[in-house]
Amino acid sequence: MSEDPTEATPRPEDPPSPQRVLGGRYELGDLIGRGGMADVHLGHDLRLGRPVAIKVLRTDLARDSSFLARFRREAQSAAGLSHPAIVGVFDSGEEPVSESGGATVQVPYIVMELVEGKTLRELLNEQRTLDPDEAARITAAVLAALEYAHERGLVHRDIKPANVMVTEAGAVKVMDFGIARAIADTAATMTQTQAVMGTARYLSPEQAQGLDVDGRSDLYSVGCLLYELLAGRTPFQGDPVSLVYQHLGEAPKAPSTHAARLPQALDAVTLHALEKKPEERYQDAAAFRADLNAARAGEPVSAAARSTYDRVLGFGVAGAGAAAAAAAAASRAGAATQAVPTAGTDGQRAPAYAEEPTGLFSSAEDDRYERTDELPVRERRHPGAALMLGALALVALAGVAWVLVQVLGPGGDDGPEMLVVPSTVGSTEAQARTTLVAAGFTVAEDVVQRNSDEEPGIVIEQDPPGGEAPRGEEVELTVSAGPQARTIPRLQGLEEQAARDLLEREGFSNVRGESEETDDPDWEEGQVVSSDPGDGEEVAPDELIVLTVSSGEVEVPDVVGLDQNEAVLLLDEQTLQWEVTTRRTGEEDAGTVLEQSVDPGDTVEQGTTVELVVAAEPVQTATEVVTESVTVTPTPEPTEDPTTEEPTEEPTEEPTEEPTVPPEPTEPPEPTEPGPPEDPPPTEEPTD
Repeated sequence: MSEDPTEATPRPEDPPSPQRVLGGRYELGDLIGRGGMADVHLGHDLRLGRPVAIKVLRTDLARDSSFLARFRREAQSAAGLSHPAIVGVFDSGEEPVSESGGATVQVPYIVMELVEGKTLRELLNEQRTLDPDEAARITAAVLAALEYAHERGLVHRDIKPANVMVTEAGAVKVMDFGIARAIADTAATMTQTQAVMGTARYLSPEQAQGLDVDGRSDLYSVGCLLYELLAGRTPFQGDPVSLVYQHLGEAPKAPSTHAARLPQALDAVTLHALEKKPEERYQDAAAFRADLNAARAGEPVSAAARSTYDRVLGFGVAGAGAAAAAAAAASRAGAATQAVPTAGTDGQRAPAYAEEPTGLFSSAEDDRYERTDELPVRERRHPGAALMLGALALVALAGVAWVLVQVLGPGGDDGPEMLVVPSTVGSTEAQARTTLVAAGFTVAEDVVQRNSDEEPGIVIEQDPPGGEAPRGEEVELTVSAGPQARTIPRLQGLEEQAARDLLEREGFSNVRGESEETDDPDWEEGQVVSSDPGDGEEVAPDELIVLTVSSGEVEVPDVVGLDQNEAVLLLDEQTLQWEVTTRRTGEEDAGTVLEQSVDPGDTVEQGTTVELVVAAEPVQTATEVVTESVTVTPTPEPTEDPTTEEPTEEPTEEPTEEPTVPPEPTEPPEPTEPGPPEDPPPTEEPTD
């Protein structure tokens, strides 16, 4: 940096050097980082006028054509990641570089977000360890980034302090998405020390064995990272070869054995993340992060993490009782050493940083376990105990002999017949199937295709790879798709012609002209529902690809007898419209669908309207009111007929029915019916 301002001659040399501008857009600046695989330069985006970081692959790795293909695919995947805890990838490309011999090599590069801060490696070099709460916070941010990447099918495969940056404001950024998987694919053996040396301390057991890995492998590496942040060292140390054996077969010690006064919860979380078998450690980044947040908040961690802690450190019930008995025996025997008194340990589990069993209990707890040491004394006082022990031993031996006879004897069940699994790696798929079937096994119909330097159709992996397996066990084959294999892009949701154009741009030349149709309410007519092979699979460019598109039709569900709300939801799921009319009835509850205009099971176009007839409230209450009014009207009629005979009976019998009198004057026809107005025919007399 000091040479630039002092020397005036280099400045006129910089502008005429066109090789310092990549892709005609990114100006390559000073070197700001260097790794085993690539160099990172400070760059400047000439088009947008912003600073960037440019990672340029080493020239010797750029000669490998298969590596270039993997790098190109992974760079595209990394560019699709947009998360606050992931360093953004803006662009990628290749730049021709002339070597000393005159040959031209296409060197790939990735343009990334420029992050101003320090890597965790630099922070650890300065501080050796971080505060437990800060370590948990940083690790939780790394897990948030991995959770986002894992959901999108991208495994980092190279989590380590050098790939995690912390900005001046405390933000966490995970780097090296995109190239990590390509490096892992090429580092097939541990002899490539330049590819493994920097990451051997963080390799998961499945990576060390060369097996297929998934997101749980990243979680193991995060466990190694957290271990180093807490303890100042990785769980295992040594040369790369010894590290592999330690990752495979050695149980790690708790971080608190190297750094005192660490929270017990962080010990449990770290140890659970470092379980050897993937199915026994955290299954996803969200569960790991939840336990870290619980540990920071002082809340209990998951039962699985506590179980791992108890098992690894031997603080289970049996282990605690044995340690207590040993401590009590030592104190009663007059041993020179005494139990180390630990504040606040009465009735609680010992802190994880106590290494000696005698330090797990206070002197008061030793007195509590004095009685357990009397048992051997009592046995020595009773000679009959020896006879009882001998009898029990004979019974145990007899039981073992009986089990052996049942299992190995002529009348026992020998179990499934075990056969030797032949290795078919290197043979064609057809030959492998013939060999495995002849050996007594079955072969999965679907095979996995993967990019490989082998010729297309050659078996590169099988599961199980060898050893013995029961007769008839299914063997899965992984077949090479050739060095030119390409990854099928995501086609779901695209119009059929757009999907065909995309496949053609990606280099696929054998897309079947006639597509399959399916009734799928999630996609409109003509949109791609799936492809065979599916998206993400690696196949040869001339592999036959069949598209399945939506027909735009759906099946009408049966909603008669369902509640109106439930029926509407079913129709909506099938992208159908509906219209509701009501009908009063007492046969069904209100809101129940009585009829539907389209028969169940019929296939109609999406958006078709289905008319529903829904039961309304019955009219029983209205009919009861009418009958009451009818019963009220006949009561005045008997009073009108016997007007002369029973005028007194009505008031005497129904004095309480006076409320019935008001309806009588309300009816005008009653006064018009009696004869008095008709009787006065005085008009007839004058006529006489």
